[in-house]
Amino acid sequence: MSKRCFMKTVRLPFWLRAGVMGLLLLCAPWTAAGPDAEAEAEAEAEAETWLARLGPSLNMTTYRGVFVYTRGDQVSSMRVAHRYHNGVVEERLVQQDGAGGEIVRKGMRVICVLPRHGRIQLEQVMPAGPFAEAFANQLVTTSDWYQAELLGEDRVAGYGAKVIALRAMDGHRYSYRFWLERETGLLVKSHVRDGDGGVLESYQFTDLEITESLPDREFEVQMAGHEMMKQLSPSPRPEPVNRMNGWTLGWQPDGFLPAAAPRSGNGQAVAFSDGLAAFSVFVEPAGQLDMPTGVSRIGATTAYMRQLQVGGRMFLVTVIGEIPPETAMQVANSVHIEDAMAFRTRTQ
Repeated sequence: MSKRCFMKTVRLPFWLRAGVMGLLLLCAPWTAAGPDAEAEAEAEAEAETWLARLGPSLNMTTYRGVFVYTRGDQVSSMRVAHRYHNGVVEERLVQQDGAGGEIVRKGMRVICVLPRHGRIQLEQVMPAGPFAEAFANQLVTTSDWYQAELLGEDRVAGYGAKVIALRAMDGHRYSYRFWLERETGLLVKSHVRDGDGGVLESYQFTDLEITESLPDREFEVQMAGHEMMKQLSPSPRPEPVNRMNGWTLGWQPDGFLPAAAPRSGNGQAVAFSDGLAAFSVFVEPAGQLDMPTGVSRIGATTAYMRQLQVGGRMFLVTVIGEIPPETAMQVANSVHIEDAMAFRTRTQ
């Protein structure tokens, strides 16, 4: 079951369409738009302009600081140094709590240093949210499923920030709120919110310095311990839905399109994303494993598991991702296994 220990990623930035004003004119062609409609359209267009800056600012802004990341009742903090130097993104992150650990990234080369004492999984050290690789690289239009809104201004870690909301247009996804630094567009705070406005996950700088340059020494490995090196590779091409062998998915929420599928051992897996949220579906032989079924959620990440018996064999269906529990259950319940022999037999 180790494959279900997934790093939470949120997928940004966005190319959003400003079409509200045009739709209003089409629906009421003989009525001139009033000041309120014009102001609303202008505010939405400004929000979209700010969101378009988010991805480049994450890569190309030079800064150092400490951020706190909260998922449900789990809280972790990291110290970060980041720069864009000679066309290469360089970054060093040091975990401030728990067993510790550090990550140094230079372009596509990543070194993770684990502490001398205690055990820690790489997934626990690797950052989530805005420091996940997909966060700054996914360019997907989301305006059909989220409405952008400029909420005003605020201050975070001593810097003025624009506050942007992305409100979900249906109940199958969460809403988001972003605080972008006024001068650079750097993300300094974010929320993932449920339909009632409750905050499921948050990310925020508590200390921040945006600067012109940082010295080379801030991007060198400084912690003693066991080193693990990884060479990042470009994101794989999305796997088409029709590549599923032996089973079909009868339903997925509108707007979620095929994305790069995770590895699935002896089973089959597909993944979907709407450009902001993502979820994966796993179907595998249950074998002799007595797995718990039902739904669980940590922050915005839902995991739903159900067993399905076909042809005298028991299968385990798992849906995991940044979607509401009701959505995950509906996806899992739509799985239909057509050919039980298409799955390899689980080996212990």
